[in-house]
Amino acid sequence: MRMDSRDNNVNEWSRLWNSFSYAINGLKNAIIKERNLQIHLVIAVVVIIVGICFKLSLLDWAILTIVIGGMIVLELINTAIERLVDLVTMEYHPLAKIVKDISAAAVFVFAIIAVIVGILIFYPYVEKWF
Repeated sequence: MRMDSRDNNVNEWSRLWNSFSYAINGLKNAIIKERNLQIHLVIAVVVIIVGICFKLSLLDWAILTIVIGGMIVLELINTAIERLVDLVTMEYHPLAKIVKDISAAAVFVFAIIAVIVGILIFYPYVEKWF
């Protein structure tokens, strides 16, 4: 039996919806189980509240959005890499350690960059406050 084009559209929409639900489930799982992601999210909320208080410019908000989003995305990728390595081998392996360390280093480097960007954005506002 052949499906008409409406059936194909339903399947396409169904697949699209499923892909969103998988992504949301992954995000929920990471938020619930990953302490570092929780820390990044708390810091992001604090930065957003401070940004609202200082009435940041549109450009500053754009930059902060990219940095906050990048930090969260990188932490999610780091978590996925760590889980994948654990799936491949639960035993200690020097290469598995190197993969996990490099993945964590990427998050660490971006966190340092995020702090620098935060200082550059907030410094003029803090300076006016004092």
